[in-house]
Amino acid sequence: MSLSRRQILTGLLATAAGGAWLGRGRLGTQVAKAAPAVARRLIVYYFPDGVAGPTAGGMPSLWHLSGPERGFALNDQLAALSSFKDDCVFLNGLSMGPTDSGSHPGGAKKLLTAVDGGGGESIDRFLARTAGSAAPFRHVYLGAMAKQNGASGDKHISYPAAGVTVAPEDSPVAAMAALFGSQPMTGDPLESKAVQTSILDTALADLEELRARLGATEKAKLDLHTDALREVERRIQMLGGGMPPMGTCKNPVIDVAGIGDGAWYDPANFPKILRAQIDLMVQAMACGLSKVGVIQGSYHTSELIMSRFPATEMYDPGFDMRSHQASHYGPAHDRGKREFRDYFAQRRWWVAQFAYLLQQLKARPEDGGSMLDHSLVLLCTEVCDGNTHSHDNMPFILAGRAGGRLSTGRLLHLEGRRHADLLLSIAHAMGQSISGFGQGSSGGLPGLLS
Repeated sequence: MSLSRRQILTGLLATAAGGAWLGRGRLGTQVAKAAPAVARRLIVYYFPDGVAGPTAGGMPSLWHLSGPERGFALNDQLAALSSFKDDCVFLNGLSMGPTDSGSHPGGAKKLLTAVDGGGGESIDRFLARTAGSAAPFRHVYLGAMAKQNGASGDKHISYPAAGVTVAPEDSPVAAMAALFGSQPMTGDPLESKAVQTSILDTALADLEELRARLGATEKAKLDLHTDALREVERRIQMLGGGMPPMGTCKNPVIDVAGIGDGAWYDPANFPKILRAQIDLMVQAMACGLSKVGVIQGSYHTSELIMSRFPATEMYDPGFDMRSHQASHYGPAHDRGKREFRDYFAQRRWWVAQFAYLLQQLKARPEDGGSMLDHSLVLLCTEVCDGNTHSHDNMPFILAGRAGGRLSTGRLLHLEGRRHADLLLSIAHAMGQSISGFGQGSSGGLPGLLS
């Protein structure tokens, strides 16, 4: 597959327009090293249809933890995070407010905006244009079947402006091309195809022609971009000889073996697609391409058939169980009822994918620690219990140490606080000195940040 000139210049130099899912950075800026005690990046990880929380029949939550701030134990629904317990802060009691409570769309609109009806900019977009403004891509929005069945509008959680959502990029291959301007490894065994450099030759010729008409100062700026294009050329030439199994900035890699262009919406491929998007997000962040990203797994009231996920505890090729279908398991946590058993297994699976994201961040060294140590990662969904659709006691988890700003390995009980304070605290951890965010914030969450 040959890439267009636009794809290459967009993905590597941010000199052309990307898709709506990809926020563009300022031309010619360098990604500055974050100051101490400031998170270098934010990744939002979303999954649909809530958790096994407090039931309509009065049964207690199977998600929320109990115990002291430290020394608490994880439960079965969160068991996949056992290796990352000390990298997380588990948050109890946060409310998104009474407006539209009981509604999936209402929850999705408030989730990252903290404004009723989605009437505000979401926290990811705010941070993209502030803390992340100097990055080549201010914002990266990746989905896994998040546009299935023509999903749009309130199905998506990122709001560039009040009442305005955009769709994420559901194809890891398209996202890879835009971000890195290169072909991901495909096939089994993994192979790669060389991208022809004639496109770059044309681009470089255009730049040389422009350079002849510029003054000394502008020539110096243009020379930086010419050098970057030469690096692109060298990188593309290297693709012809194949790539190593682990992705690097010079040789980015994602595994999409067995997934063709027509298979992005086959539920059996969903686990691999989500993993590829996670890998791509981590690689992009590691290479300094962006500081703010959102990974959206499906969308609220999801029709995703999770019983078709191979090699998982939900797998049953003879029975289709969808996420939203399972979420309406009834008024009790009845393990004798198929819907509840499948729903509980689905939630465990989503948590395991979050653990995989944390694992990939923790595996990459960064300034005496890991990428996770310098990051903030927010796990979220649009409602609390999947059956009641409550907007109270929302199941938020915050991971990463934010460069030392966040003390982890804690359980915080925050009953009566609005989740706007969580979003405000995230902005503070990213170095933004703002007094409020959304509706109902009151200075941030007490005790969350050092």
